[in-house]
Amino acid sequence: MSEKKKINLVCERRLEKYFKITGEALEMAKKAPKDEKNLDKAEDFLDMAERYYNDAKHFESKGHYVNAFACLNYAHGWLDAGARIGLFKVKDNRLFTVD
Repeated sequence: MSEKKKINLVCERRLEKYFKITGEALEMAKKAPKDEKNLDKAEDFLDMAERYYNDAKHFESKGHYVNAFACLNYAHGWLDAGARIGLFKVKDNRLFTVD
Protein backbone atom coordinates (compact mmCIF):
# COMPACT_ATOMS: atom_id res chain seq x y z
CA MET A 1 0.00 0.00 0.00
CA SER A 2 1.50 3.33 -1.01
CA GLU A 3 1.37 6.17 1.46
CA LYS A 4 -0.66 9.19 0.42
CA LYS A 5 1.02 12.57 0.57
CA LYS A 6 -0.49 14.66 3.35
CA ILE A 7 -1.16 18.31 2.68
CA ASN A 8 -1.69 19.96 6.03
CA LEU A 9 -0.36 23.41 5.32
CA VAL A 10 -1.79 26.42 3.55
CA CYS A 11 1.23 27.91 1.86
CA GLU A 12 1.44 31.17 -0.10
CA ARG A 13 1.34 29.35 -3.43
CA ARG A 14 -1.85 27.46 -2.56
CA LEU A 15 -3.51 30.58 -1.18
CA GLU A 16 -2.55 32.54 -4.30
CA LYS A 17 -4.05 29.80 -6.49
CA TYR A 18 -7.40 29.91 -4.69
CA PHE A 19 -7.49 33.72 -4.59
CA LYS A 20 -7.12 33.61 -8.37
CA ILE A 21 -9.84 30.98 -8.88
CA THR A 22 -12.34 32.56 -6.48
CA GLY A 23 -11.59 36.07 -7.76
CA GLU A 24 -12.23 34.91 -11.31
CA ALA A 25 -15.50 33.25 -10.29
CA LEU A 26 -16.59 36.37 -8.38
CA GLU A 27 -15.97 38.63 -11.37
CA MET A 28 -17.76 36.23 -13.70
CA ALA A 29 -20.79 36.03 -11.41
CA LYS A 30 -20.93 39.83 -11.09
CA LYS A 31 -20.98 40.26 -14.88
CA ALA A 32 -23.33 37.34 -15.59
CA PRO A 33 -27.03 37.85 -16.32
CA LYS A 34 -29.10 37.39 -13.18
CA ASP A 35 -32.42 35.66 -12.56
CA GLU A 36 -34.69 38.72 -12.74
CA LYS A 37 -37.34 37.14 -10.50
CA ASN A 38 -34.75 36.60 -7.79
CA LEU A 39 -32.51 39.61 -8.28
CA ASP A 40 -32.50 40.41 -4.56
CA LYS A 41 -31.30 36.88 -3.77
CA ALA A 42 -28.62 37.03 -6.48
CA GLU A 43 -27.36 40.33 -5.04
CA ASP A 44 -27.38 38.84 -1.53
CA PHE A 45 -25.33 35.83 -2.66
CA LEU A 46 -22.85 38.13 -4.42
CA ASP A 47 -22.61 40.35 -1.35
CA MET A 48 -21.86 37.39 0.91
CA ALA A 49 -19.25 36.05 -1.51
CA GLU A 50 -17.56 39.43 -1.78
CA ARG A 51 -17.54 39.89 2.00
CA TYR A 52 -15.88 36.51 2.51
CA TYR A 53 -13.40 37.26 -0.29
CA ASN A 54 -12.49 40.55 1.39
CA ASP A 55 -12.20 38.80 4.75
CA ALA A 56 -9.77 36.38 3.09
CA LYS A 57 -7.62 39.32 1.97
CA HIS A 58 -7.67 40.71 5.52
CA PHE A 59 -6.59 37.40 7.05
CA GLU A 60 -3.89 36.96 4.42
CA SER A 61 -2.48 40.40 5.25
CA LYS A 62 -2.26 39.34 8.91
CA GLY A 63 -0.48 36.10 7.98
CA HIS A 64 -3.49 33.99 9.00
CA TYR A 65 -3.46 31.74 5.95
CA VAL A 66 -5.76 29.05 7.34
CA ASN A 67 -8.49 31.59 8.06
CA ALA A 68 -7.94 33.21 4.65
CA PHE A 69 -8.26 29.83 2.95
CA ALA A 70 -11.45 29.09 4.89
CA CYS A 71 -12.94 32.43 3.83
CA LEU A 72 -12.09 31.74 0.19
CA ASN A 73 -13.90 28.43 0.43
CA TYR A 74 -16.98 30.11 1.89
CA ALA A 75 -16.86 32.81 -0.81
CA HIS A 76 -16.65 30.25 -3.57
CA GLY A 77 -19.39 28.20 -1.93
CA TRP A 78 -21.79 31.16 -2.07
CA LEU A 79 -20.91 31.72 -5.73
CA ASP A 80 -21.23 28.07 -6.63
CA ALA A 81 -24.56 27.72 -4.83
CA GLY A 82 -25.90 30.83 -6.57
CA ALA A 83 -24.85 29.47 -9.95
CA ARG A 84 -26.24 26.03 -9.21
CA ILE A 85 -29.71 27.33 -8.36
CA GLY A 86 -29.71 29.67 -11.35
CA LEU A 87 -29.26 33.06 -9.69
CA PHE A 88 -26.27 33.76 -11.98
CA LYS A 89 -26.37 32.55 -15.57
CA VAL A 90 -22.83 31.16 -15.88
CA LYS A 91 -21.69 28.27 -18.03
CA ASP A 92 -18.09 27.80 -16.90
CA ASN A 93 -17.88 24.34 -15.34
CA ARG A 94 -14.26 24.95 -14.39
CA LEU A 95 -15.35 27.57 -11.84
CA PHE A 96 -18.91 26.45 -11.04
CA THR A 97 -20.79 23.15 -10.73
CA VAL A 98 -23.25 24.05 -13.46
CA ASP A 99 -23.14 20.91 -15.62
